[in-house]
Amino acid sequence: MSTLYLSHPSGLDHLTPPGHPERPDRLRAIERALEAEAFQNLQRDMAPRAEMSDIVVAHPAGYVEMIEQAAPSEGLVRIDADTAMSPGSWAAALHAVGAATRAVDEVMAGKVTNAFCAMRPPGHHAEHDRAMGFCLFNTAAIAAMHARAVHGAERVAVIDFDVHHGNGTQDIFWNERDLFYGSTHQMPLYPGTGATDQTGVGNIVNAPLRAGDDGVAFRDAMEVRILPALERHRPDLIIISAGFDAHERDPLANINLVEDDFAWITRRLMDIADAQCDGRVVSVLEGGYDLMGLSLSVAAHVRALMGS
Repeated sequence: MSTLYLSHPSGLDHLTPPGHPERPDRLRAIERALEAEAFQNLQRDMAPRAEMSDIVVAHPAGYVEMIEQAAPSEGLVRIDADTAMSPGSWAAALHAVGAATRAVDEVMAGKVTNAFCAMRPPGHHAEHDRAMGFCLFNTAAIAAMHARAVHGAERVAVIDFDVHHGNGTQDIFWNERDLFYGSTHQMPLYPGTGATDQTGVGNIVNAPLRAGDDGVAFRDAMEVRILPALERHRPDLIIISAGFDAHERDPLANINLVEDDFAWITRRLMDIADAQCDGRVVSVLEGGYDLMGLSLSVAAHVRALMGS
């Protein structure tokens, strides 16, 4: 089993206001965690820079141009109350998309079994034509649509275990029968979407968790609601929106997962991928704001992807 790890230094140049939870230290913590001997067999590469044609599979060209023009030459600008751009944000966002599309290319070509993309800004709150929730472009949705457009994938699934609902992915997938979205998330919580009756055209399955829930409730939600629906979808590729802010240490929510829960769901998704799509899995980083919780969880996730 071969696992590709994609990142890029530009991810450190996307700056946010002082005290903002989505900060460059997140990537530094991940890099330190993956320096351990257990990860010496990771295939590592730099994320390429995406082109406009890569992004417009999920976002209108006018929206992409608006984000490019919003990037400041100095200082910070606010896109919304909690989403900011700095001079390095545009390049970081392009490399975040480039990581996801390159991962799909490598996995769909059979060059690697699976891949993990550690880039920022995250993506799953970015709607069709709206940046929000720390997110500019929806990397998971772009990856799914890239697999369909470039590699002929007939059915693609995104499984999202970030503690916040991926309203952006749901929005982009809403009328796309061949694109499946399944999410566990705390509710009520930002962004306020993700109720069980939000089903798109039968391709969306939400499994809300309550504040204080732990790994037992999380695993039950996955086993009862998300994973059976995923298996019925019979995906050609599984994409993971890998947010680690449901960890018990995280300051932005109140779900009490531990790193073994993230390893468990990674293995379960890999089992389904093995049975249905030759093991093809692409994971993209979403949330996770306590640096220790993030580093421990990413390490557990990547070890599982590596088959250990």
